[in-house]
Amino acid sequence: QVQLVESGGGLVQPGGSLRVSCAASESIFNFNTLSWYRQAPGNQRDNVGSITRGGSTTYMDSVKGRITISRDNDKNTVVLQMNNLKPEDTAVYYCNGLRYGRTYWGKGTQVTVSS
Repeated sequence: QVQLVESGGGLVQPGGSLRVSCAASESIFNFNTLSWYRQAPGNQRDNVGSITRGGSTTYMDSVKGRITISRDNDKNTVVLQMNNLKPEDTAVYYCNGLRYGRTYWGKGTQVTVSS
């Protein structure tokens, strides 16, 4: 069974940084695309950014320049590095994988930006 497990969320002050990881239960190269989504209470789930099998990345406009998505191939992990965090970045962050026409989700990890 394919699993995606997020880790690394927590509480951070505005302007701070946080690194969130998504560990896959199999090789990340089995996925066409791995993405990070976020959802704040009362809001829709938005695509924060993605990385393709080939390594190309795309990011949501509101986070460009503040986040980076990368891969650790040996650990089958995708990492979301977030810098200069703002209170509006507070949300549950979900890992999403598109694999052979099917979509998989992790259970999410809470990120709270507050002083």
